[in-house]
Amino acid sequence: MLDKKILSILACPVCKGKVHYKKEQQEIWCKGDGLAFPVRDGIPVMLENEARDLNVDEKLTK
Repeated sequence: MLDKKILSILACPVCKGKVHYKKEQQEIWCKGDGLAFPVRDGIPVMLENEARDLNVDEKLTK
């Protein structure tokens, strides 16, 4: 689980927009850019080259 304080200050490194933590996937999602950033050992890896593209269904998920 990520600390709520850390989550409140995180932003997408690409668009600087709001991100959402997806606990089940252990990822930080930016719907604006359609990117999912991994969380490894409780640490968000907010690097564009480490992110994966969200699929169509994920982009529609709240």
